[in-house]
Amino acid sequence: MTSPDSSALHALGLRLQRLEAAQASRNTLARYMHLCDQPCGDRSAPRLADLFTGDAIWEGVGPLYAGKFGRHQGPAAIAAFVGSYLAPSPHFKRNLHFLTSERLSVTEDCGGAHGQWLMLQLSTYGGGGAEAITARLDVDFRATPDGRWLIAHFRTERLECVPWNDNGILGEAA
Repeated sequence: MTSPDSSALHALGLRLQRLEAAQASRNTLARYMHLCDQPCGDRSAPRLADLFTGDAIWEGVGPLYAGKFGRHQGPAAIAAFVGSYLAPSPHFKRNLHFLTSERLSVTEDCGGAHGQWLMLQLSTYGGGGAEAITARLDVDFRATPDGRWLIAHFRTERLECVPWNDNGILGEAA
């Protein structure tokens, strides 16, 4: 059996680094969604602000979310905005996020990643009513010197919203 040459080992190391970066990016977004789910008693570290780079941007895009959500920059501003919808806020009685149709790529130098997901959000509101919302998420991640992968730019664009009643039956598209 021949031993691999140094270029083959280097290429294999880069492939492994990209796979680990992609998984770390997924884990960061999954933690974000978990913290947004209501009720969610798990508020242990990392907290919402800990998931974003120091210069991160969170914004609603498209005709349905740009004006409604606006643009927020920096971990504290993002956590304050997103957190205003979360417990103990009475906005959501229950809120669940499901991600699908992932497209995730890591840059050649493993310093950044970009992902796109379709999100289904099932929401029951504190004031009554319930909706199933679909949105497109475009998320950029960046590696930190300590090896964490954080959200650098989060964009959400609503695609459709369907009301549903207390029996879980979907209604007509809104």
